Amino acid sequence: MAKKTTKKPIIEVDAERAKMMAMYEETLKTFTEGAIVKGQIVEIRPQEVLINIGYKSEGLLPASEFKNLGELHVGDEVEVLLERLEDEHGMVILSKSRAEQQRNWDNVLATCEEGAIVSGVVKGKVKGGLLVDVGVDAFLPGSQIDVVPTRNLDDFMGQTLECKVLKINKERRNIVLSRRDLIEAQRQEQKKKLLLEIQPGQTRKGVVKNITDFGAFVDLNGMDGLLHITDMSWGRINHPSEVVQVGQELEV
Repeated sequence: MAKKTTKKPIIEVDAERAKMMAMYEETLKTFTEGAIVKGQIVEIRPQEVLINIGYKSEGLLPASEFKNLGELHVGDEVEVLLERLEDEHGMVILSKSRAEQQRNWDNVLATCEEGAIVSGVVKGKVKGGLLVDVGVDAFLPGSQIDVVPTRNLDDFMGQTLECKVLKINKERRNIVLSRRDLIEAQRQEQKKKLLLEIQPGQTRKGVVKNITDFGAFVDLNGMDGLLHITDMSWGRINHPSEVVQVGQELEV
């Protein structure tokens, strides 16, 4: 004997369908493009990683966004930036690196303000200056690197520099630094100390800072002194560059 099936009234079916649609639409509201969301690794492939963020479709992350695929496991939680809800294939577009950048930017803004002193590693050269990693990429203009003109930016590559935050543009996510301001402040302190100690007749060490036709300016660690061309040698010279070079240490 055939088993009887009980059909739900059409009104009840429509109500359930409406409820499911409402739940689905509510779920969609929780996903906003540009937001950082948590996802779970559901599959690890040679060139990509499949991530489930609880949306109707999953997203793929390039393997290059992970330091080591061998350290990943299915079920691991990953923080990603939701770039687009759907591409032409209906897949979610995600980015792990952009999520990290956003988090770093938020952290820097929370702990950093204009006038603050920060430390960062020079990671590259850009037009007009250097790119310094202070948690996010910050710009150090060439004119703000030192109190003297910088001839070779390559000398600073990989160095850790202490700089002052000149400007923060939150809209453009741009930070401008100055190392020159810190050096000038240090030199002011050195100058005060030097003026208390220095006396005519003393012998002091200094470094040649600049050369002109009439002599050389020597940095005495806080103040510059003029070494006139006539005091450079017992013999006659045509130009100071015959005797001294920029960067040379002298006893004067």
